[in-house]
Formats: sequence, structure tokens, C-alpha cells
Amino acid sequence: MPNGILLALIAYASYSFSDAVIKSLGGQFTVFEIGFFSTLFAACFLFFTKPRDERWRDAWRTKRPWAVQARALSGIASGVLSVFAFTTIPLAEVYALIFLAPLLVTILSTLILKERVGPWRWLAVVAGFIGVMLVVRPGFRELHLGHLAAFANAFLAATSVILMRSLAQQEKRTTILGALVGYGLVFNGVGAAATSFTLPGLGQLVWLIMAGIFTAGGQLLQLLAVKYAPANRIAPTHYSQIVWAVILGALFFQEYPDWLSLVGLTVVGASGLLTMVREEVRLGTVRWNPFSRTRL
Repeated sequence: MPNGILLALIAYASYSFSDAVIKSLGGQFTVFEIGFFSTLFAACFLFFTKPRDERWRDAWRTKRPWAVQARALSGIASGVLSVFAFTTIPLAEVYALIFLAPLLVTILSTLILKERVGPWRWLAVVAGFIGVMLVVRPGFRELHLGHLAAFANAFLAATSVILMRSLAQQEKRTTILGALVGYGLVFNGVGAAATSFTLPGLGQLVWLIMAGIFTAGGQLLQLLAVKYAPANRIAPTHYSQIVWAVILGALFFQEYPDWLSLVGLTVVGASGLLTMVREEVRLGTVRWNPFSRTRL
């Protein structure tokens, strides 16, 4: 189990480095071009991570095509919004808003899946929103479109989780991932061509490749982590990204959260962990299991 938890922690560190690289490219390329190249290079490495009993050439065969398409489209929108958010507002603030996703899963599960939610999980939802308010502080600080994009990203991530719950036992991983990559390349490619495409220089190309490597590395490490530890043990490592957001933001972007923001980030993380604990107590498992990101 310790090996699985360690691998999961490294996986989320890899994701965080990918997000930091994307942030560093802001202003050099459009959102669509960053999305296109990061998806392209991630796909090149993810091609080798398919399960042994699946084949990429069969990825188009699906039992529930509409649900697969909806999952892919939500992932594409999430990817575009996340790139915009990371390139316009501080890392810590993006993660604070994105980490509302587990709490939004609770709300959506009551509306869509008709699940019963107890008072402890509702308390976690309220606490999570309070934590985000401490970080963002609307009315006391200037809000940007990046904040709205990050919140919309959280909503789309929650939607993807709901869809994944219904697809996990019916669709192949290659089908779900293949649709996400295919749509992502087409959508971002068209967007880049229609806006302002800039051919990357050698140095910029290296950073774009690194973004893809970090994303693919995170996916691979998560798959390995699940082999060594139960999902409900590695799921809490997801919140280690909050720590990386503070560290990377300070080291590379001179973003220094004040004490209220740090308190808010702690509350957001604690509320998400409380949601996981309550799910495990009630159901014997944790259903907010981000085995792979809802975006690339």
C-alpha cells in the first residue's frame, strides 16, 4: 500500500508540473494552440498505456455512444477552460475552485442519480464553498474571467465524474480516452487555425512536449498506483496538488498566498477529505476516484 500511495503522490505532482508549464506558456500562444499541442504530445505517450486486453483499433466500438460523446465534450470544454484559468489567475486560486468538483459531485448525485446525502456531506459542501470564498474573496478582490473559467471547470469535472460512474463498467478505457483525445485535437486544432496560430520555436516546443509528458506520466503513475493500493486509499492524495500549487506558484510565478488564502485552501482540502471519509463509512468505498483527469 505505501508504494501505491507514493506513486499516486508522484502522479499528482506530475499533473501539477504540467499545469505550471501550461501557465508559463500563457501570452505566447492562444488557449486553443496550447490545448492542441499539449493534447497531441500527451496522446503520443498515452498511446502506450492501454490495458493489455484492449486494442486502440477497437476504440470506436461503444455500447453507449451518446454518454461517451458527452464525457468527451465535457473533457474538451474542461481542458480549454483550465488552460484559460491557469494562464490568467494564480495557481492556488485555480486549484481552490477546481477542487470544488468533489463537492459538486455530491450536489449533482442528488439531482441526477437521486442519491441520498447525509448531513455530514452537506456540511462538507458548505465548508468547501466557504473555503473558496476565503481564497477568492469576491467583493474584496478583483475577479477575472479566469475565476469563472475555473469554477466552470469544476462543474464540468463533476459532470464527467457522474458520466464516468455510468460508463466505468460498460465502456473500454481506450474508448473513453480515445474519444477525449480525438475531440480535443479536432476542437483545439480548428480553434487554433481560426484564431492566431503561431508556429512554436524550438524552446517553446520543448515546453509543450514537457506538458504532454507530465500529463501522460501522471496518467501512467495513477494506473500503477491502483495496482498497489485500493482506490479509497489513494484518492485523498488528489489534494496534494493544493500544496504543489502554493510551492510552484511561489517559486516560478511570484504568487504568494496570504494567510486567509492558506486557511481557505486548507478548508477546501479538509472538506473534500471529509466527503471521502463519509462515502467510505457509508458505502465502503470512495466514488470520487480521479484515476485519470477529466481533461488532458
